[in-house]
Formats: sequence, C-alpha cells, structure tokens
Amino acid sequence: MPRPRRWTVVLALGFVVGVGSAGCSAPGAVPPTATVTAGTTVDPAPTVTTAISPSAPASSATLTPPEPVDGPPMASLAVDGGDPVAGQLGTYVWKDGGSDSPWLPGARIAVGAGEFLAMTLDPDIAIDSWRSRYVPASADGPAGATALGEGRAPAAFKTPPPGSWTVEVRVVFGDGRGDASYFWRVEVS
Repeated sequence: MPRPRRWTVVLALGFVVGVGSAGCSAPGAVPPTATVTAGTTVDPAPTVTTAISPSAPASSATLTPPEPVDGPPMASLAVDGGDPVAGQLGTYVWKDGGSDSPWLPGARIAVGAGEFLAMTLDPDIAIDSWRSRYVPASADGPAGATALGEGRAPAAFKTPPPGSWTVEVRVVFGDGRGDASYFWRVEVS
C-alpha cells in the first residue's frame, strides 16, 4: 500500500487593520505567521498553529475611499424633526445611461396630516426642477394623480390628506445630468 504524500507549507498571513476602527492594533504591529505542522497529510485538512515572528516586516496601508457610484443620488423624504426615509428609485436618465421602471409602491413613511415633507439628495447635487404627485397606495400607475407641488430646489411640499398614498417626486438634475423619479408610500394620520 503506497504511503500518503506529506506536505510542509509555511504561510505568512498579513493583516491590514482599518485606521480608526474599534479594536485596532498599534501601528507597526507584527503580523502573525501560520505554519502547517510538518508531516501533516493533505487528507484530512492540515493542522495550523500560529506564532508571532519578530523578524517579519510590519505592514502599512493607505486607505482610499471607495469610488462614487455613477448613477442618480439617493433621495430621502422627511418631516421636520423626523427621520429621513430613502425613496425607491424608479425610471431615470443619468448622463449617458438610464433605466425604465414600472410605477413603484414606494418606501413606507408615516406622517401627520398637514405636515410638510422635505426631500434631500445624497450626494447633494444641483436640482433644476422637481414636481410631486400622489395616487392611492392601491393604484398601479399614475392615472388620476393629484399634484402636490413643483419648483426648484429645495423640494418641499405639504402632505396629502389622511390616508395611504404613493407619492412620486420627479427631479431634473442640474448640469444636464438627467432626471429621476423616486417613490414613497406615505401613511398620513
């Protein structure tokens, strides 16, 4: 019967710790070295032991922010003093691309009758114009929609009457970037 092959492997494991993270190790900390014990066969899995190697070089890294998403900004809706709720992105044109979407039910936000809703963009980019309208939440499209408001930035308008509604805010972005529709399911009490 042939003997199983035996392997000896030494792995150096380096860890990059994010600057400012909770529980960070001190700058210049030495990364651990893992060694597969000599004589361990491939089947079953090797046994790993960990030891700190004082001669291993310290690693350093420069953190770079992630690339910005190339698309319409996120839109949030809130009443004065309330938590903002991110809307559902519908049909949009952005620079030289876009997406066609059906009428959406919207992200749920509960508000009181007579309050004003304000929309913000993240990132905050220029708005040439906006318009808002609403239909009953049970509607599957904009037929019979009632206007809530329109204008230039900032986008703010009074809530619909008490009930459950789908509110669409269509934004035309500045600098010729395009336009987008955002949807919320607004529960007005």
